[in-house]
Amino acid sequence: MISADLLSANLLSPVVLAFALGVVARLVRSDLEIPGAIQQYLSIFLLLAIGLKGGVALSQGGDPLRLGGLVLLTIAVGVATAASAYFAARLWLRDVRTEAAAMAAHYGSVSAVTFIAAQQYVERGGGAPDGVLVALVVALEIPAILLGLAIGKGGAVRMAQVREVLTGKTALLLLGGLAIGALAGKQRIASVDAMYFQLFQGTLMLFMIDMGMLAAAQLRTIGREAARLVPYAIAVPLLHGCAGAAVARLAGMEPGTATVFATMVASASYIAAPASIRASMPEANVGRCLAASLGVTFPFNLAIGIPLYGVVAGAIGG
Repeated sequence: MISADLLSANLLSPVVLAFALGVVARLVRSDLEIPGAIQQYLSIFLLLAIGLKGGVALSQGGDPLRLGGLVLLTIAVGVATAASAYFAARLWLRDVRTEAAAMAAHYGSVSAVTFIAAQQYVERGGGAPDGVLVALVVALEIPAILLGLAIGKGGAVRMAQVREVLTGKTALLLLGGLAIGALAGKQRIASVDAMYFQLFQGTLMLFMIDMGMLAAAQLRTIGREAARLVPYAIAVPLLHGCAGAAVARLAGMEPGTATVFATMVASASYIAAPASIRASMPEANVGRCLAASLGVTFPFNLAIGIPLYGVVAGAIGG
């Protein structure tokens, strides 16, 4: 069970409260807006910063064989979650193949911001998530999107689409930051510490205000589908998150690292997957996927999911 203290500590964290402020701003029709150029800057900053942080952690020493094994495991998990999301969409949402494939790409992939929120949650509790998780974010994102495209197009995925996924902003910045942090090491990265580490929390709050406004706007588009779409957008992440916690613990991850891994598996993409699906499967309803992933799944994980996955990870093998 999630204790009241644990839940209240998460709900009253600056990140969650900033998200709530964004939701309120949209609901009361405030003129608050974050310009598109600023949105892009905040996104780039956060992705690069989390990559740098993971790279510094890896520079302290790590087993390459373990890293390779975890990457392969994460790819398998990404395929499994995309497949389960596809069949759930076919059975529960009664989607046609194209629409279910679009859902699979979103729910098999990962939300980098939810990943950051989970890291913050574990660190607030005194934990130190493994730096290898940054590489696993990319390993989780790529196969799910490609599988979704393959299902939606009847198995035909062109190399141009593969390249688009591999060179997308999220993958490039996370892996690039990881490489920079690992090569530079802790001492050299100290020269940019004030920019990327000390300002991280404040920048994340600004980004979460924008996410809150976007989520509130997406919720308005659900309409008559709410009776099926909302349960789907909660049940599928719950299933994925609990399974992810079990897999992580069986793979030897510590409870804090397993909590973040479970949250990654439970999250749904609203940046990389929509861009890929919109470009390669324009016939799919990407707005509907965003309403589920950003309007329902993201706030659910932010408020309740992350503490719950932490409890599950702590109970397994504890």
